Amino acid sequence: MLNEQDIRQLSEKGISKDAFLLQINYFKKGFPPLSLARPATIDDGIRRFDEKSAHQMAAFYMTHHSNYDVMKFVPASGAATRMFKDVFVWRDLLIAGVDTHELLESKPEAANFFNQMEKFAFWEDLCLALDKEDLDALHLLREKNFLPLLDYLLFDQGLDYASLPKALIAFHKYDSTTRTSMEEHLVEGAAYASGGDAEVHIHFTLSPEHINLFRAKLNKVQEKLEQLLGVSFVITHSVQKPSTDTIAVGSDNLPFREKDGKLLFRPGGHGALIENLNDLDADIIFIKNIDNVVPDHLRGETILYKKTIGGLLLSLREEINQWLHKLDEGVLTGEEYQQALNFAVSALNVDPAVFPEDSREGSAVLRQKFDRPLRVCGMVRNEGEPGGGPFWVKDPSDGTHSLQIVEMSQIDIKNPDQEACVKNATHFNPVDLVCSVKNHKGEKYDLKKYIDKNTGFISQKSKDGRDLKALERPGLWNGAMAHWNTVFVEVPLITFNPVKTINDLLREEHQ
Repeated sequence: MLNEQDIRQLSEKGISKDAFLLQINYFKKGFPPLSLARPATIDDGIRRFDEKSAHQMAAFYMTHHSNYDVMKFVPASGAATRMFKDVFVWRDLLIAGVDTHELLESKPEAANFFNQMEKFAFWEDLCLALDKEDLDALHLLREKNFLPLLDYLLFDQGLDYASLPKALIAFHKYDSTTRTSMEEHLVEGAAYASGGDAEVHIHFTLSPEHINLFRAKLNKVQEKLEQLLGVSFVITHSVQKPSTDTIAVGSDNLPFREKDGKLLFRPGGHGALIENLNDLDADIIFIKNIDNVVPDHLRGETILYKKTIGGLLLSLREEINQWLHKLDEGVLTGEEYQQALNFAVSALNVDPAVFPEDSREGSAVLRQKFDRPLRVCGMVRNEGEPGGGPFWVKDPSDGTHSLQIVEMSQIDIKNPDQEACVKNATHFNPVDLVCSVKNHKGEKYDLKKYIDKNTGFISQKSKDGRDLKALERPGLWNGAMAHWNTVFVEVPLITFNPVKTINDLLREEHQ
């Protein structure tokens, strides 16, 4: 299956032959679907804070977080191409000769886009780009001469937005300036990710081709934001490691080869970023996607609940550490064992079925359950958004249940019991996490040890007109964190405002 050129290619990427063969085996056998026991709901896996309790937990965070190294982690790889998918369709129709009136009547999204184009944060930049070529953007818009507007928005004669990362797209307009989503993450991070020294540590994952553009933009805005917010930003970045790429195969499950005979590798999905997360040196790490930000006047609830879930994480981590120190000292007394067991079950959602009757054996299980990374995840009420959610999942080896974030592609929806679980789900995963990644001795956990490697995704793709199958690694907040201690908290819907399409920026939450 592998020739000498293949072996060299694998070696250059840092992928072992065994890892390669394991990936081929995943294609042949597929990934077993997860077995949902029931959806996580309020009082059964999801905690809810009333307003008073949320503020108290947020205050606890603000009182204690300066004792820890805090960082914000923002996955920001990839171009914003999907964000402009509809725009390319409209452009193709106009090039094909479709009348603008017909376009606006047949495509409500296009009508919404052009009718409100002046509301976009990038409008003034687009006007300036066109003005350099003696073109009047407002005149073009009023005359419904849309093609130049789209060309200067999408391509390098103008803003080149189709090839930029979402991090560098102007999301929000203010009185005298605009902000990209990257800038909004900096502003948000200043409210909860700064230590006692007023340093705000934020780490972005980027594609290699976007690094120079990202740094150039950062150089323009960082000092101004620091002066505005009274903080000092420490901004770092990393790229997805080549060793996390995965092999592509044809319909026969044999390696897909490019025209020059080389193996085709593809990025391993956001699950590959567990490696980047693992390389960071921080005690507490907040995780949030690049496109989920709001302007200043709507940020209050987001900041409150970031601090709330951070406070809960710190309070849980401190109690976990106390129990681990006691376990280091020796066997727990009967009363202590019962207290520790109750904490594990009620606060950390550990299935009581994992504990043996004998307390000595149970203490060993407690140590195992306590001594692992911890995450607190915000969950919003399900309003019909596509994507994963919180469920109790049955372990195939021993039948015990654990809390997991599950994507729909991991579920056998044809199974009536599993379909019923999905239909009864009440909450959705907005990717709003805070993580504790060091043990009670201050030592970093090796996060790669807590991955469920039997999870992942296989999707159908094509290249050069040929069909192929692609493999994605266990998702960062799915299988890559499957063996962490997991706590879910309900957060307000206003904290979840992703920008998946260009018209999302016209929603009230982004104006």
